[in-house]
Amino acid sequence: MHTFFFMIVVLKCHVTSHLACVNCEVISLLELLYRSDFFPGLGWMLRKELWQELSPKWPAGFWDDWMREPTQRKDRVCIRPELSRTHTFGEQGVSQGQFYNQHLKFNVMNNEAVDFSKEDLSYLLKDHYDLKYLKRVAECPLLTIHQVMSGESVEAKEVRVEYLHENDFVAKARMFHVMEDFKAGVPRTAYHGIISFMCNGRRVHLAPTNWTGYNKRSL
Repeated sequence: MHTFFFMIVVLKCHVTSHLACVNCEVISLLELLYRSDFFPGLGWMLRKELWQELSPKWPAGFWDDWMREPTQRKDRVCIRPELSRTHTFGEQGVSQGQFYNQHLKFNVMNNEAVDFSKEDLSYLLKDHYDLKYLKRVAECPLLTIHQVMSGESVEAKEVRVEYLHENDFVAKARMFHVMEDFKAGVPRTAYHGIISFMCNGRRVHLAPTNWTGYNKRSL
């Protein structure tokens, strides 16, 4: 199932050299896929051309963080599903249980098959995606965290909460109980600084007030 998902998404998105990888990780339409600036590190596949570029300098360890560095990423993106196709099952491992009790053990893994070969994935191509996704996020009702958590404006099924800077992002991510860390300046799952997730039955986009690009230093 995972291999089929990988192959179909790569085949349908192969026209762009800016595709770094396809990921099976990460909540909650079964068929919904996102572009992401963040390299996930768990359950992924990359193109042969990218492997040929990176393999001569592939590190002996900590390759996931290495892949996230601007020198390797070069503004390329990954494709990730909203509903995870992978699941970590324990605290023991090379990561020493990092984030397991806070976040990872609560992840729900998809258990229903989706035939991506029959899905129109053209919306994932950069020109289409940037036009529609970024416009949709910008047009979402702007709410505060309190309004989202208390269920105000219940008629709005998709909303936007803004953050001013990295510290503001961290504070708001913690209040939403989503992962707040950065890798090479990029929040987990982010695209143009936006992370999208489900909260109280509606989709929330935690988005920068004014997008000026990522801070390239590692945090």
